[in-house]
This record gives sequence, C-alpha cells and structure tokens, in this order.
Amino acid sequence: MLATFMKTLIFTVFVPGTVTVAIPYLLIRSNLPLARTEIGIIRYAGLALIIPGALIYLWCAYDFWRARGTPAPIDPPKELVVRGLYRYVRNPMYVGVLSIVFGVSISFGSGLTAVYGAGLWLMFHVFVMFYEEPTLRRLFGESYEKYCREVGRWWPSIR
Repeated sequence: MLATFMKTLIFTVFVPGTVTVAIPYLLIRSNLPLARTEIGIIRYAGLALIIPGALIYLWCAYDFWRARGTPAPIDPPKELVVRGLYRYVRNPMYVGVLSIVFGVSISFGSGLTAVYGAGLWLMFHVFVMFYEEPTLRRLFGESYEKYCREVGRWWPSIR
C-alpha cells in the first residue's frame, strides 16, 4: 500500500500539479491578452472553488488508493470505484481539477486561465469518452454499465 501511495503522490505532483499550478502560473505571468486583470476583493471568491476542488481531488485519490490503484491511467484501481464522491458523479476527480483551475482564474482575474479551463474540460471529456469509458466497460462489464445508468458523467445524481 505504501508503494501505491507513493505512486499516487508522484502522479499528483506531476500531472494535476502541472495542470492546476504550473500551467495557470505561466498563463497568468504571460503578457498574452486576458492573462491578468486586477479584480479587487472578488478575487477571494476563487478560494470557494480552489479549496473544495483540492479536497475533491484528494478524496478521490484516497478512494483510488483504497481500491489498490492510482489516478494514473497506467496504474488504475483493481476494482471499480463507486464509493465516496463516485456515488454521485462518475468523474469527480476531473471536476475537482477543473474547480481548482476556474478558482485560480477568478482569484487572479485571468480570462486566459478561464479559456484554458474550458479547453481542459473539453480534453477531459474527449479522454473520458474515447479512452476511460471504453476501458472501464472492457474491464468491469455489466457492473460498469449499471453504474453508468445510475450515475451521471459530469452532473451529480443524488440517490
């Protein structure tokens, strides 16, 4: 279990860390249009997305660890994860990451980071549709099909 924890930690630093910290930082620090606008006290509203987004990601990573896997596609959980936030939405980890990115966009008044977030959502959606879902169908069969019928891909369903 320690090895799985370490792999999750390394993946988290390099992938979500790059997506939610490094790339937004570079966008905000750039001289590109919409990179940054001073928005005053409203910038603190971004924390209302950043903090829950980080907690969502960590909760999901913990659920993957409990299922003996990592968030990395090359080392997925050995069992279908349908506990925790996965009871309400099929992709809460991506929702958490997007929440962080859009929170950073608000906190720094960066329209460019908001555009990046929209593109990121599109990339996540394509990845989910054409890689993750077919892979999970192949690995978990009818149990995944049942899960898909009961739980929304992006919008929470309350059971």
